[in-house]
Amino acid sequence: MTGQLYLIAEVAGRTVAIDSDQVESVVDIGEVTAVPRAPKAVRGLAALRSRVVTVVDTEAALGLNGCTLARRAVITQIDGHHYAMLVDTLDDVAPFELRPLASGIALEGNWRAAARGIVERDGEPVLVVDLTAMVPAPSLLS
Repeated sequence: MTGQLYLIAEVAGRTVAIDSDQVESVVDIGEVTAVPRAPKAVRGLAALRSRVVTVVDTEAALGLNGCTLARRAVITQIDGHHYAMLVDTLDDVAPFELRPLASGIALEGNWRAAARGIVERDGEPVLVVDLTAMVPAPSLLS
């Protein structure tokens, strides 16, 4: 099978695929320091390999309850800044063909804004998400 590589993960109890071009690394997050008056989606800041990353609670970013206890994260770089996107679990990296998202699929919260299409894994559709769509707007971070 040829296709783009995707990282398979679980976010807010849903299996998702993340384009490998958005994945710098995957890590276990240690201590997170809260940031006063930060948006709900920003869990805080964490030190990672001698740099500071913004830790994003992906559940909150998707308009769900948030406060996931996840300690695993996908590190991504967006507009020159590093973000640790919390995930419930990490599974595998494999090539898939991206397919368009059918218009009849109902997605709650901000899943629709983050959705980029689907891939088929073991006969089951898996939502492809764009990590950029889960990062709070820069105006909310300043």
